[in-house]
Amino acid sequence: MIIGAGPVGVTAALLLARRGIRTVILERHQDVYPLPRAVATDDEVRRILQAAGVGEEFAAIARPANGLRLLDARHRVMAEFRRSEHGHHGYPQTSMFDQPELERLLRDALARRPECELRGGVEVTGVGPDPAGPVRVTYRDDDGEHHLWAEAVLGCDGAGSLTRDAIGAAWEDLRFEERWTVIDVRTKADVRCWEGVDQVCDPHRPATFMRVGEDRYRWEFRLQDGQQTVRELIAPWLSPSYGGDFEVVRETQYTFRARVADRWRSGRVFLLGDAAHLTPPFIGQGLCAGLRDAYNLTWKLARVLGQGGDERLLDTYESERKPHARHVIRLAVAMGWAMTGGQDGAAALRRRILAAACRIPGLTAAAGRDLSPALTAGPLVRRRIRRSLVGTHCPQPWVVLDGRRSRLDELLGASFTVLTAAEPWPSLRALAHGLGVPAIPVTDLRDDGTLAAWLRAGRADAVLLRPDRVVMDVVPAGGHDFTDTAAWASLLHTTRSPDPSPRTVENSLPRSATR
Repeated sequence: MIIGAGPVGVTAALLLARRGIRTVILERHQDVYPLPRAVATDDEVRRILQAAGVGEEFAAIARPANGLRLLDARHRVMAEFRRSEHGHHGYPQTSMFDQPELERLLRDALARRPECELRGGVEVTGVGPDPAGPVRVTYRDDDGEHHLWAEAVLGCDGAGSLTRDAIGAAWEDLRFEERWTVIDVRTKADVRCWEGVDQVCDPHRPATFMRVGEDRYRWEFRLQDGQQTVRELIAPWLSPSYGGDFEVVRETQYTFRARVADRWRSGRVFLLGDAAHLTPPFIGQGLCAGLRDAYNLTWKLARVLGQGGDERLLDTYESERKPHARHVIRLAVAMGWAMTGGQDGAAALRRRILAAACRIPGLTAAAGRDLSPALTAGPLVRRRIRRSLVGTHCPQPWVVLDGRRSRLDELLGASFTVLTAAEPWPSLRALAHGLGVPAIPVTDLRDDGTLAAWLRAGRADAVLLRPDRVVMDVVPAGGHDFTDTAAWASLLHTTRSPDPSPRTVENSLPRSATR
């Protein structure tokens, strides 16, 4: 059961469907919610969309972006954080898109999956966590009140999450709150644009600007007294003489906040996306964080429900994702305070320090490489030494096998995988066979040398990749076995019989029984 049919909820349903898990999605709105929201994503999230089966469709609506520029109050460039068109995950490091278009293609993909059912125009009124059995979800529609019982519930129902209230979770405030106005415009004007994101570091009028599509642009301005008109606000980006087409597609106000829920799970009820964390938009990671939640949780849930995985696997969702989300939120807050400056007496000093730091050789290039840190050590991240590949993602080059060229993940599928620098030795083959996973020498994949170079740099002779392409364990260079097999093997297999067809059971009350 999934509550909320935004990008996080629908992506979670598609990822589960590709692992044979049936879902019912409950959504208040009948159609895609029209307010302006995310417009940027990174290469890791594009890899997640690929795993959900919409990678090619998303490529048709996305456009690569150069990265981020910091401008002073007079729109002079203070620093550039360049992003590559060829990221670690096989996609441009930053891509711009229109979220309603993403939601439509996700909905279209959902409609093609027989494992998924979307019920729109309903109001969820209750979620009843029950550690001893299925979870009951109560919702109301035009026909009255209904009850559903599910093996698990994913609360993807946003910042005002009913699911969060149901499990007794509370917000932890990370001390950032500002009111901004967001303006989406369509025009054929020659807008002054560098094909990336501009952040104006002006204490009196901080602003963000980006080109979203062929003729779509977004501006964001911090609110203040004496609000100007749209044309006055965006005048610095337009020719003063321009009088042509200019359509304000959307204009709305948001409060940017930084928060993390103090708990993300109760039994088989989980929080994902904005229900679990709120990220200011300054590094474009709000939606990205939610889709990472979905990718992290769904393979674990599918293994528990359908493949006999140990229930303890589900404990690792919050322990892995919460520190990661907190790191990204703090990075966004730091960037926000540095760029917008706040209104305190140290604002000007912070901006001068920022400008000076950006002139340090190599700093901006290093800062722009990757916004997603390695996962912290845990049951599924067996990091014993620093600078290990464990907890990081395997790169995704183009590979060729049996004459077919594809991205690496398309070849590997949704399973665990052992990648080796040379032919697998007998003990490694035996372990891979016991896990029911392939052991593949990277030399057989005929890539461009990326995988072999990655293993050498990480001083590893072999790696065990999780289904989300995170390195779970390594065979160090010169070693013979993975470093901690006993710690994780029991999580992947249990003696209990898996449920062959995880289910959602419905008991719809007749109209006379509605409240």
